[in-house]
Amino acid sequence: MAVVGASARPGSFGEQMMIQLMRGGFDGAVYPVNPRYQDVLGQRCLSSLADLPEPADLVLLGVSNIHLEDQLQAAANAGIRSAVIFATCYDRPEEGKPRLTERLASIARASGMALCGGNGMGFLNVERRLRACGFSEPEGLEPGPITFVSHSGSAFSAMLHNERGLRFNLAVSSGLELVTTTADYLEYALDQPSTKLIALFIETARNPRGFRAALARAADQDVPVIALKVGRTAPAKDLVTAHSGALAGEDGAYEALFEMHGVIRVQTLDEMADTLELFTAGRRAGPGGLAAIHDSGGERAQLIDAADQAGVPLARISGATEARLAAVLEEGLPPVNPLDAWGTGNDADRIFLECMCALLDDPDTGALAFCVDLTTEAVPEAGYSLVAREVFSRTSKPMALLANMASAVDRRDAGFVRAAGMPVLEGTATGLAAFGHLFDHRDFRERPPLTPAPGVDPEVRRRWQRRLRAREAFDEFQALSLLADYGIPVVRAEEAAGLDEALAAAGRVGWPVALKSAARGLRHKTEVGGVRLGLGGPDELRSAYEQLSVVLGPLVLVEAMAEPGVELALGVVRDAQFGPMVMAAAGGVLVEVLGDRHFAMPPLDVHRARGLLDRLAVRRLLEGVRGSPAADVGAVADALVRLSVLTVDLGEDLDALDVNPLMAGAHGCVAVDALLIARDR
Repeated sequence: MAVVGASARPGSFGEQMMIQLMRGGFDGAVYPVNPRYQDVLGQRCLSSLADLPEPADLVLLGVSNIHLEDQLQAAANAGIRSAVIFATCYDRPEEGKPRLTERLASIARASGMALCGGNGMGFLNVERRLRACGFSEPEGLEPGPITFVSHSGSAFSAMLHNERGLRFNLAVSSGLELVTTTADYLEYALDQPSTKLIALFIETARNPRGFRAALARAADQDVPVIALKVGRTAPAKDLVTAHSGALAGEDGAYEALFEMHGVIRVQTLDEMADTLELFTAGRRAGPGGLAAIHDSGGERAQLIDAADQAGVPLARISGATEARLAAVLEEGLPPVNPLDAWGTGNDADRIFLECMCALLDDPDTGALAFCVDLTTEAVPEAGYSLVAREVFSRTSKPMALLANMASAVDRRDAGFVRAAGMPVLEGTATGLAAFGHLFDHRDFRERPPLTPAPGVDPEVRRRWQRRLRAREAFDEFQALSLLADYGIPVVRAEEAAGLDEALAAAGRVGWPVALKSAARGLRHKTEVGGVRLGLGGPDELRSAYEQLSVVLGPLVLVEAMAEPGVELALGVVRDAQFGPMVMAAAGGVLVEVLGDRHFAMPPLDVHRARGLLDRLAVRRLLEGVRGSPAADVGAVADALVRLSVLTVDLGEDLDALDVNPLMAGAHGCVAVDALLIARDR
C-alpha cells in the first residue's frame, strides 16, 4: 500500500488514512508518501512514489484536485495497478482542454489501472482487513455476507455504522466511477464465496451493459440484490446529473431491468436495513402469506392496514389451526390471523409460544412476524425476547420480531434476540416491506422459465428493418400494417384520397366507421380535430370528410369502429441506457393524466406479460365493473408477447411505437391507433 498525502498532523485526512489502515489490521507493507515527514505513525515516509522499493498493489491519493493528475501519473509510472481518489476531481472548463475527470480516466485506462472514485470515500474489504478509506469508520468490524456498493458516501458510512449486526465482506463508496464501475464491483463480489447478499445505493448505471450482465449473474447464482435507486422524479434526476455528471436514466427502465432480474427495490435506507437483516437470516419464504401475532388489538389493526397498503399477503389459516389457537387463548380472543394473543397477561409467555408454534405449523404460513414493541423488560433477557428465541429455534420458516417504533426498542433485548440469529425489524412499514420483499423473491425464484414466442417470417423482419433504416415518415396505416405483420390484432382500415374513395372504403370495412386525417407528418390527430367517430352512413361520412379535408387535406383513413372495451396503451420505447423496452399503460388520455404505465425488458412470454398487466392500476377494469363484461386478458397478454417479438427484431431501429388505444373487450383486443417513429442514428 502507498498512501500519498499521509500526515502526522492530528485530525488531518492524511492521518485518518493511516489510522484506518492500521485499525483494519492490514498486514501488508505500508508506504506513507509525503516529502514533509520522515515517518508517519511509526512508518518510514517516502518523498514520492518514485522512491517505492517495490510496486504497490494500491495507492490512496489523499491530495487535492490540483495535484491529482500528477500523482496518478506518478502512480502509473511506478507500476501501481489500482488507486483510490477521494477529491471531487473538479476543475474549471478550459476551451480545447479535456476536463480533469477525462484526463484521470485516460491515465488509468492507458496503464490498465482500476480506479475507485473520485468524489467518494473509498472502500473497506473487511474480510481482507483492508480499509482504503480516509474517514473514521467503526472499530472491530467483523466480516459478513453482504456486499454494499454506494454512490452516496454518507449512505456508505451510515450502513457501516449500523447498530443491528449487519456485517459486510465488502463496502464500496464508488463515487464518480471514472473507470471502475458498480458492474465491476458486483462481478468481484459474485466471485467471492462469502457474498450471500448485495445491496446497492445507486444514482445511475455508468456501464449499463455490464450492470445488466452482473444482475443476470446474481440471479443465476441466487444472490439477492437489494437496490435503492434514487433520481426517480425529474427534480431529483436533475440534481443527480448535476452532482455526479452522469445520466440518471429513466426510472421506468430501471423498473423493467429490476423486474427482469429479480432485484428487490427499496425506498429508504431503513427499509434496506430491515430487508437485509431479514434476508441475512438465510431462511426463504415458503408457500402462503404472513402470519402475525400481537399483544395489542390496535397495533394488529395498524398492521392489517399497512399490509394491505404494502401488498403483503396474509396467511389464511386452516380450521385445524384455529382450533389449536382457541384451545390456548384466553376467553374472548378470536383465533384469527393476524392474532391478538394478549388477554389478562396470565401465563402470557406460554400462550404466545404455543400460538406462534400453531401459526408456524399452518401450511399457508410462509413467514411469521412476532409484532411487539420490545420495550425494556423488567427482567433482562426474559419475557418476549426469550419466547422469540425459543420459537425461532423450533422452526425453519422465516421469522422476525417486528417492532412498531424503532426509537422504543431496547437495544439490549434486541441484541439478545439477534444473538440467536433472529432478525429484529425496526418499523411497521419497513418491516412489512421486508416481508413483502421476501415473498417477492420467492415468487421470482418460482417463476417458470421463459417460453420463447414464435418469430415472424424472416422476410417480414428484413423488410421492416430496411424501411425503418431508410427513415421513412410512417403514417398510421403503415404503423397498423407493422402491427398486423407481427400478429397484433388491428382494426380494419383503408386509406383514401378523396370522398368517393372514402365512401367505397367504408362499405368494405363495414359501418359504422371512424374517419381520421392522414395528413403527412401529423402525429396527434385528436389535438387538431382530425378524428370523427361512429359515422353510421354515407351522409355522416360525407359531412365529416368535408370538414376534415378543408382544414387538413384530402388524405384520410377509414377504420371500422372497434367494440366497446377498456382503453389500454401498448408501446415500444428505447431507453438511452438499456435499449428498447415494452410498455403497458392506461390508454387514451389517461396514459398522460394518470401516469399509469409500466415497462418490461423483452422478450416476454404470456406469464411475464400478465405480470406486466397486473401492475397497472387500471387492471381491475379488465375484470368488468358495474355490469360491464370482463375483458379478454389473455388476448391482451398475447398482444404484449407479439409486441415483444417486434421489439427484439426492430427495437434498435425504433425511436417509438405507440399503440393507443388498444381496445380490450370481451371478445379480444384490437389496436385502434398507432404511431411509428424510426430511430435517427
